Amino acid sequence: MQRPIPTQPHSGLGIAAFIISLSADTLLLGLIGIADLMEPTHDSVATTSAPTVLFGFIVIFATLAMVLALALGIAALVQTGRHKLFGVLGTVFAALGLISSLLLFLIGILTMEG
Repeated sequence: MQRPIPTQPHSGLGIAAFIISLSADTLLLGLIGIADLMEPTHDSVATTSAPTVLFGFIVIFATLAMVLALALGIAALVQTGRHKLFGVLGTVFAALGLISSLLLFLIGILTMEG
């Protein structure tokens, strides 16, 4: 009689990291597209307008979500007895998203007037 091969379950932290990082990366990518449409032309959009402020808050929210996903991904990688696939994917996507958002912040700072 054959005994079933025990399989390791996927890490819940890894799955959470993957979902959060993928969602935050998608949100950031969408915001980049929206930012292109919001590009001010000679003071047509003030930097304190409601859409611009809301855009900034959403970028900050997405960045914080990626920090959380990175932390969860790293925690999933150090868990024993669990599959590491989603932990690795969540960590990689969160790191790429953080690099992208930091570049966005740098571009925003460098293009500020006055």
